[in-house]
Amino acid sequence: MNLLFICNQNKNRSKTAQEIFKDRFNTQSAGLYNSKPVTEEQIFWADSIIVMEESQRNELARRFPNQYLKKRILSLDIPDVYRYNQPRLVKELTAKVNDLL
Repeated sequence: MNLLFICNQNKNRSKTAQEIFKDRFNTQSAGLYNSKPVTEEQIFWADSIIVMEESQRNELARRFPNQYLKKRILSLDIPDVYRYNQPRLVKELTAKVNDLL
């Protein structure tokens, strides 16, 4: 399964998720507001898209309206308060992704 993890900058939450789930799934990560934002090709590639906040789902709908309706997009509701690979973030990501998938 191809999972695309998305957060605002692709520095902490989505990068950590990509790393911790790469042994179970094909993973990529992307940001919405960084110098290399998520692309249409990445959206097309993903079987499921996992955003960290509901507002990111809304932004994907705005940027990619045609692909948005064809994709399974899940929100983890994880605020932008963590550092990359922070143990508490890893624990929260693991629990929430395991519950969803």
